[in-house]
Amino acid sequence: MHESTKFQRSLTLLPVVLFGFSFMALGTVFSTYGIAAQMSHGMVAGSYVIALCVMLFTAYSYGQMAKEFPYSGSAYTFAQKSIHPYIGFLVGWSILLDYLFIPMVNYLLFGIFFSAAFPAIPGYVWILFMLLLVTSVNIIGLKLANAVNVIATVIVFCFIIIFCVLSIRSILNGVGTGLLFTSAPFYNPNEHFSFLIVGASLLCFSFLGFDSVTAFSEEIVNPKKNIPRAIFIITIVGGLIFIIVSYLSQNVWPDYQSFKDPDSASAEIIKLVGGSFLTGAFLVLYGVGVFVSSMVSQASAARVLYAMGRDGQLPKRWFGHLNKKFKTPVNNILVISLFSLLALILSLSLVASFINFGAFFAFTCVNISVIFHYFFRKKKRSFKGAALYVILPLAGAVLDIWLLVKLDFHSKVLGTMWLAAGIVYLVCLTKGFKKRPPEIKMTSVEASISNSL
Repeated sequence: MHESTKFQRSLTLLPVVLFGFSFMALGTVFSTYGIAAQMSHGMVAGSYVIALCVMLFTAYSYGQMAKEFPYSGSAYTFAQKSIHPYIGFLVGWSILLDYLFIPMVNYLLFGIFFSAAFPAIPGYVWILFMLLLVTSVNIIGLKLANAVNVIATVIVFCFIIIFCVLSIRSILNGVGTGLLFTSAPFYNPNEHFSFLIVGASLLCFSFLGFDSVTAFSEEIVNPKKNIPRAIFIITIVGGLIFIIVSYLSQNVWPDYQSFKDPDSASAEIIKLVGGSFLTGAFLVLYGVGVFVSSMVSQASAARVLYAMGRDGQLPKRWFGHLNKKFKTPVNNILVISLFSLLALILSLSLVASFINFGAFFAFTCVNISVIFHYFFRKKKRSFKGAALYVILPLAGAVLDIWLLVKLDFHSKVLGTMWLAAGIVYLVCLTKGFKKRPPEIKMTSVEASISNSL
């Protein structure tokens, strides 16, 4: 049956940026601070600077590819159209690790955190509550999701601003170092530089999500301009927030070895600068952050599944279908919600092991896609072309591979098993690589994009 229902173009630059911030979950700077402080030996801000520089290479490549292929599917579409449909399929298959498991991690964290705060209510109740809420909002569509996301993101930004103001006040009153300006959080000459790199290898994961906006390409007004802009805004602004918060946290509590529990170090810092009021506000922030991150990651995953279903690489009648009333991939949203029910039985450590493998595999392929598309296909081979379309993306690919290799053992084993399963499916789909996997005809999509410009 011919699929005639199309996405509605309703997202302008600001909502797209807010969706990216939501997926990135700016509040992660608090949840990872204690561990990062110990790994970097108190140089968290410096590690964030390095992480930001690393991720900007991949952000550049995403922006370049989004200009050429502003379609749903994100990294899957870029690799499919630039390198080879086989590679595109494996990228789409791999990135699903990121998109499918991030909502599950959020649900697990929500259940753990709120059941600890309200022990009378079991953790599974909180998990089911958040899952149903996120699914309902995403089914109704991006207009409702956008409205909810704006409110939620404003709450997160307000908390971060309040924390920064109270931290500055505490420092000026002699708390911690008592110094508002110091280089120690960026680099301490008494510590080895390698600790900065170790911290950066962890904190690069805080930036995962800047790429999520490319999955909404067919719902964004003027995507060829707004997507690259959004990617850089999300990466740079998010990185600056991470740097500022970690810098102030280090000055407020300089002894990174004195935390009662590194996992909850930020709670100790927050209580020090803001008392019980700010601690209670942090609980609200955590719930809001989990909700918006789950909402955006579920919506992004649904659109990657839709792109692969529309191409026929997944069963088209189910995955390539848009609901006529809501104009959203309802079937895919329900599949992801059912998959997320595994949060009721799986452990947080096991689920977390899946996430980063798929992300860094996809990031590497997007960088390589820039080289294939611009340097080889479009023959941008001048000195400027070589710098923009070979050197920069190649640097990004090398850095992403380095981060992939630095992942823990479980991440690499489970990720490789998932990738192997995708290869087996691809062999069946292509009858032993004897035919190309199906690809969508982009004419109708391109016409839709042209009409929005």
